Amino acid sequence: MLDAAIGDCGTRHEAFLAVPQEVANGCGHLGQAPDRPVPVDPQCLDCHAEGTTPVHLRLCLECGNVGCCDSSPGLHAARHHSTTGHPVMRSVEPGESWRWCYVDDVLG
Repeated sequence: MLDAAIGDCGTRHEAFLAVPQEVANGCGHLGQAPDRPVPVDPQCLDCHAEGTTPVHLRLCLECGNVGCCDSSPGLHAARHHSTTGHPVMRSVEPGESWRWCYVDDVLG
């Protein structure tokens, strides 16, 4: 089954990203978050600027910012949420398409 395709703009589009409301456990943020294309070569620019290495990468579904996960030294995805209030990030790791709502602490 095809789960990703390369788009015209050099981005990878994941299939099946819609989060059913029953999976979102009542979190409106997960159900309302837009689908956003994943960059072909996602990078945490904050880690790059600081000279640190990210463990896993997350994509902000509000603005497209790529940040590192909470297991990374910089915690840049969580910092992005704290700074902007953007509620939902998704994994951009190969084979993963889950979403996380920082507001409701819910996985979808």
